[in-house]
Amino acid sequence: MIATYPLPPPPLSHSKLFVANTREISIRLYEEDYIISKHFFNPENCRNESEVESKFIVHYLLPQLGYTPNNWYQEVTISNHRFDFLVVSPIRLQSKKYAKLIVEAKHPQQNLDNHLRKFTRYLVSIKADFGLITNGKVVRIYEHKHEQTSLILTIQGRDTENKISEIKKIIGKEEIVNSISIQTNNQRESKVSPRGKEMKVIAVYHNKGGVGKTTTVVNLAAALSKKGQKVLVIDLDSQANTTYAAGLIKFQDEMQDNIKDNYIYHVLREKNKYFISDVVRRSKFTTPEFDVIPSHINLMHHEKELAEIDATRTRILAKLQKSKDKYDVVLLDTPPSLNLYAKVAIIAADYLIIPSDLKPFANEGLVNVKKFIEEINEFKGVIGKEPIEILGVLPSKIGTHQRFVKYILPNMEKTVKERYGFQLMKSRIFERRDVSAAIENSLEIGDLDVPDPKSILDYKPNSIAAEEFENLATEVMELVGIK
Repeated sequence: MIATYPLPPPPLSHSKLFVANTREISIRLYEEDYIISKHFFNPENCRNESEVESKFIVHYLLPQLGYTPNNWYQEVTISNHRFDFLVVSPIRLQSKKYAKLIVEAKHPQQNLDNHLRKFTRYLVSIKADFGLITNGKVVRIYEHKHEQTSLILTIQGRDTENKISEIKKIIGKEEIVNSISIQTNNQRESKVSPRGKEMKVIAVYHNKGGVGKTTTVVNLAAALSKKGQKVLVIDLDSQANTTYAAGLIKFQDEMQDNIKDNYIYHVLREKNKYFISDVVRRSKFTTPEFDVIPSHINLMHHEKELAEIDATRTRILAKLQKSKDKYDVVLLDTPPSLNLYAKVAIIAADYLIIPSDLKPFANEGLVNVKKFIEEINEFKGVIGKEPIEILGVLPSKIGTHQRFVKYILPNMEKTVKERYGFQLMKSRIFERRDVSAAIENSLEIGDLDVPDPKSILDYKPNSIAAEEFENLATEVMELVGIK
């Protein structure tokens, strides 16, 4: 006979996050079939994705790991992500957290590597503890811990029976609950839980405009945030493009301007007030969100005033120190000039990224950048701060034409290294319509189009452009020593 199990409501205090498919789940429980599959089933014999799901995962793997239909839900949709299987622990832990395992099935002919970016986002989106992805031929198990996702086991499908005890020790029902219970107890017993990270301050600067600086800053901030970093963006450009891109300018009329009385100028102007925490605003440009110190067009009128105050040059440096335990990464967006605000950013920064489209004017500007950095490093030596470390020139707003990428771009990159003496970063940011469309995104509210910019990682997370910024974030973390 076939036993039919209605889908129960998720046993979670935050059940709104778990919107399970309402159809009933039918599981074949013929005793003979179960015994045969238990001892002789080879998942590499699955002919399509449906058989990987039903024959391998439902009939064999989940029962072998100790899970019953009461513990798992099929075809679950959460936050616009659709999972093949969501497995939750049958016990609510003292932290009110449930151990969660995502299981994804793919067609036997599909390469699992092509699905890893999306699969990783699944784990991050609901803070799952473990994930298993398989096409029947290969089984991979991932762990999401301390905001990082890592591969912990890979086996061939035909070896599943021989390795089932090893799999069970990682994601079996009892093991997965016990591991999270131990973790929860350790966290509860610890009186202090410091970040244990040193804040990294990175300036993004080129004295040539139009090279993709703002786009780099906001999307890099989004990518770092999605990798578990606590990010602060400081806009030091009077054009306030980063402030706009981060979604902080919602007003339609200057009479509704809610920035002019509390922005970066006040941080620079005042010594004993307008600290980071007083001026910072939360950006909804991405999820998880990051913080922003906004700029304003009026900043251009205050440069002469601020230049007469010697302490202005080191004020951000000093105020950042008071917030060093709150952030992992600070990104400083700078004006395309050699002015005071650019100096303030370079003085405060530990590292420098130089976005460039590698065109002649941008390349000629690198001479000015080099001299500018040398002068500021001399001042930093006077105040006892280490010289800024240049992470490299970041090729950005690069054309995508195949012949250009194959033949012309390598020569442009070679010129930067040989003629101007700058190393290039490994990442490349190409000029793609999706990126600008994400920042230009808006909402219709009545008769008004209200700006609602999105990061490319939220607007089109599966796009090539999103992958480019994910790669950039990974490279930056490696270069500055974030593990």
